[in-house]
Amino acid sequence: MLLASTIKTPVGVLDFIVDENVLLAAGFKGLNNLISRLSEEDFSKGIKEAKQIPVISVLIDDYFNGDLGAINSIKVRQIGAKFSQDVWKVMRKIPAGKTLSYAELAKRAGSAAAIRAAGTACGNNLIAPVVPCHRIVKSGGALGNYGYGVKIKEWLLRHEGAL
Repeated sequence: MLLASTIKTPVGVLDFIVDENVLLAAGFKGLNNLISRLSEEDFSKGIKEAKQIPVISVLIDDYFNGDLGAINSIKVRQIGAKFSQDVWKVMRKIPAGKTLSYAELAKRAGSAAAIRAAGTACGNNLIAPVVPCHRIVKSGGALGNYGYGVKIKEWLLRHEGAL
């Protein structure tokens, strides 16, 4: 049985889904959005709502209260092709307060030419902001897109000191 919970943040409600102590999904578009994007295998386990999820709720709350490194220790899992997995691993290594261009992200993930694929992996990331796709910007420094809206991306980057 998966557990789902929410946390009120300065930029809206963050919903998230956990399998034991592993974060499977997190985002600002509602629980149904996350559920619809889960793998068939995870979805089949069933989902129960919980007020809080031990450790993970606290770490996410700590992040929004200023402990920017709190989310780094959260274990994550999401389905995706090998290159997407590589992109998400690179994103998790970007420290709070820093950004990376899509081109540099593609290069660090193992394929400098795969800039569009890196962007697609960002768009498919199911675990925001813990897998910090908000830290990826355009080569010229413009913020670029964000699945939860540029205002939330900008707030997260300001919160982390990148802007």
